[in-house]
Amino acid sequence: MGHPFPLSLSPLSYGRSMVIVLRALLLLTFWMGTYVHSDEPWPTFRGPTGDGIVPPDVSLPLSWSVQENIEWRTELPGKGWSSPVYSNGRIYVTTAIAEPSEQDGDKEANTFSLTLLIIDAKTGTRLKSIPVMQQTEQRPAKMHAKNSHASPTPIIDGDRIFVHFGYQGTACLSTDGEIVWTNRDFYFNPQHGNGGTPILVGNHLIFTCDGGKEPKVVALHADTGELAWQSLRPVLSKRTFSFGTPTLIEVDGVKQVIAPGSDSVSALDPETGQTIWEVRYDGYSVIPKPVYHQGIVFVATCYETSKLLAIRPTGQGLVTDTHVQWQTNKSVSHTPSIVAHEGLIYWVSDDGIGMCAEAETGKIVYRKRIGGNFSASLLLSRDRIYFTNEEGVTTVVRAGREFEVLATNPIEERTLASLGVCEDSLLLRTANALYRISQ
Repeated sequence: MGHPFPLSLSPLSYGRSMVIVLRALLLLTFWMGTYVHSDEPWPTFRGPTGDGIVPPDVSLPLSWSVQENIEWRTELPGKGWSSPVYSNGRIYVTTAIAEPSEQDGDKEANTFSLTLLIIDAKTGTRLKSIPVMQQTEQRPAKMHAKNSHASPTPIIDGDRIFVHFGYQGTACLSTDGEIVWTNRDFYFNPQHGNGGTPILVGNHLIFTCDGGKEPKVVALHADTGELAWQSLRPVLSKRTFSFGTPTLIEVDGVKQVIAPGSDSVSALDPETGQTIWEVRYDGYSVIPKPVYHQGIVFVATCYETSKLLAIRPTGQGLVTDTHVQWQTNKSVSHTPSIVAHEGLIYWVSDDGIGMCAEAETGKIVYRKRIGGNFSASLLLSRDRIYFTNEEGVTTVVRAGREFEVLATNPIEERTLASLGVCEDSLLLRTANALYRISQ
């Protein structure tokens, strides 16, 4: 049997040496954590936590303009409103590139190459353009003016990336652009085009299919693209179409997928698709991604009169009458997703009214006009909230009970996409280009 301590050390001196080593390791761990913070990935819509909150050790720019603090601007081919995602020195967005057929002549194209773009984060150089699938005349191409054929945001997961084109189909690629699988089995009448982004829960890629009929939530096996489960919506609305992005929460150790749709929001078991609880309301064309804060789920009901519902996610079955803690119809968003921080929630109406309320009670803290029309979701970094309107102006407001504008930043291009984050920079997608904004 070997000696339990090195022969040159006594138990006491060995213990002291181990303390020194452990302290050194802790310091190294701290230093490494501090060093690598600027390369934190932004892997999906609304960031790593899915709620628009930037990691606290990231320092984003406060002010910029077309002439100031623009690190680069890169032209993007085609049209798409997917938000930029970032990891390992690369930025990913999707786009739809028109392919006019010979017989169309000068007519508007009705065939598109649904494409993944890979962009170098340091230089803005377009590294690759990968056609993933083709949208043809057989699949309707009519689109709402505020939508695109490439609106859902990609998801980065390690060395793979998932792209989703709504009713057109879903695919998995390597982060170098090699196609692993595609699934085009879930075609539906989309009404106004593509919509919500999937979420990845374990090995399930979960997304909504809320079209003209048989609205449902679908889960695919992430490694193969095969169907894992599908859950039909519990109510058949007059207007079944919606464009929701689900949200993953955990309540008492149990995961729930919050999936809003027309006239109801359901909490689903991510493994089976079984309904845990359900709240019903009057509303359709639901777009904002739900947010979970201090034990409450916040859901916007959208058209006609949008309400913001605060739901306690602890019930079973139909809980409309028992678990809606409060609701308000004060300037509620139809399109932008909200953000929550330290007991307060913030949202902006599509016509530019900024709102702040107490998360627990719904008491309105302030109601202020920010200006412009809004589609992009809110972003919170430390004590700053970033509001980006459709004209490309980002207003930065201090988080808290007092409304204070810190900066107003114009980029004179139309934008509907939500901001992304790359190291200590912002990523802003406009109709024609992608910007990296740095301080």
